[in-house]
Amino acid sequence: MTVYVPYFEDFSVGDDLSDVPSITVTEGLAALHQALFGDRSKLSLDQVLCQKVTGRPALLASSALVCNLAIGQSTIPSQRVLGNLFYRGLHLKKAVFLGDTLTTRTRVVALRQNAQKTGRPSTGMVALQVHVTNQDDQTVLLFWRCPMLPCRDPKAETGLKDSFDNMPMNISDAELQQHLPDWSLEKFSNSTRGTMFTDFEAGSVVEIEAADTVTSAPELVRMTLNMAMTHTDASRSVYGKRLVYGGHTIAVASAQMTRLIPNLVTILAWYQCDHTAPVFEQDILSSRVTIEEKLPLKAGGILKLHVEVMAKRGSEAPAEMQTAKVLDWRLACLTA
Repeated sequence: MTVYVPYFEDFSVGDDLSDVPSITVTEGLAALHQALFGDRSKLSLDQVLCQKVTGRPALLASSALVCNLAIGQSTIPSQRVLGNLFYRGLHLKKAVFLGDTLTTRTRVVALRQNAQKTGRPSTGMVALQVHVTNQDDQTVLLFWRCPMLPCRDPKAETGLKDSFDNMPMNISDAELQQHLPDWSLEKFSNSTRGTMFTDFEAGSVVEIEAADTVTSAPELVRMTLNMAMTHTDASRSVYGKRLVYGGHTIAVASAQMTRLIPNLVTILAWYQCDHTAPVFEQDILSSRVTIEEKLPLKAGGILKLHVEVMAKRGSEAPAEMQTAKVLDWRLACLTA
């Protein structure tokens, strides 16, 4: 007898795959995530400032931590994942503070088999809607993601070709406004120094010089209850070595972004986030950030960003993989 792990053919549209434990966001989880990524978001580090700005005594949980927990909780259907391809329309609708408890529900919304390729086994894409609520049954997070899975039958022809148009990546400015927390941004601006919203110019492109080497990738997988086998077992990877969980790359990029935007208040939404190439342990990741648009508010404003992450690998990697773009991410953040 073995534990049941589904293949692509085992899914149907409408499947509810939410038999996962709820998670209380503790100081321990926040500390471990901080140790892995070094995020410099001030409201997740400075309790005095956080209470002054938000009116809450607890520290704000970093959005990268919240998203990593949610993604990890959505991996029952993607235990056999070959790679997570992309995220769409991620809305951070409610701030999460240490002590909050998150419950994640995952539902299959579309299925599409990939085109057959000579000499390769059949695979398919599973479109998932992920909905996260807190202990008060308030929606914290809503997004769509798409893992690629193997078929049980390597020659399968399922005929599944659903449209993925139900995974939106357009988030209107009006929707962003609805996500704005009711906080005192004036107190943030008056209590801190460094580059502010008004210092950024739309259209500017910044290369963040300080890069990060990927380490402790399986530890994040276990911390977030991520069940994808390729992240902890090299024999399950099509690359012959462990594939780094995509949320790890995003969290590195998020932390690098706080070096550019020291007064980032919180991330409001992801329009789209594409994993364009695999990431492996010991890869060196660096980010390029384009300020695409500025939306001023009474205090501070919203920055729309395009973040591109490059990976450098050792000489043992094939020449075409020694430098690769691994992440293409568009998002909106609130900045003092």
